[in-house]
Amino acid sequence: MQVFENISNRNQKILLRNFEATPLFYRKNSNILPYIKSSNLIGIIVYGSLQIIKTDYNGDQSLIEELKQNDIFGTIISHINGNEYEIITKEDTLLYILDYEQILNLNLNTESYNQFIKNLLQITSSKMQEKNERIEILTKKTIRNRLLEYFNIARANYGTKVIYLPFSFSDLADYLAVDRCAMTRELKYLKEEGLITTKGRRITLLYDKI
Repeated sequence: MQVFENISNRNQKILLRNFEATPLFYRKNSNILPYIKSSNLIGIIVYGSLQIIKTDYNGDQSLIEELKQNDIFGTIISHINGNEYEIITKEDTLLYILDYEQILNLNLNTESYNQFIKNLLQITSSKMQEKNERIEILTKKTIRNRLLEYFNIARANYGTKVIYLPFSFSDLADYLAVDRCAMTRELKYLKEEGLITTKGRRITLLYDKI
């Protein structure tokens, strides 16, 4: 789901003008959170990619969310108000910044506006589901069980035993909040036990749900 899904390019431009969207460009490895600290702002990625990173009191970092072209984010959507969060550009990135309250208060009686609001609400609901899924993963005590829970959720969401990781294995370790070397060993054990096969970022599950 994208925020401009089922909206023509012409109507996208009209909506952005009505929303008084501000284009902002950031170089790779920029922390952009200080620029969108207001809880009312929403960012739309025109091109590029971002990662939302959380650093705990020990200095350990975990990947909260990976965002790519046409994804949206913001403190009101992603719950990233604390000082322990950063939003880092992974490549040169162009954003549109919108004011959430202004979007809702416009109340335009057009098909494209109504579609935009529908898309925005569906994306927000989807992000809440993703957060609940991650909480479920992090409740698992062992690296093995976190991996299996991640695989099971991905299989349920996509309806297939073939999973394509949306990020690197290093980022997967951050997402699971585990040590990368320990996770790599656990993946090796799962392969040796005939539970999975891997090829690049493609993981094939050879077991029924555990």
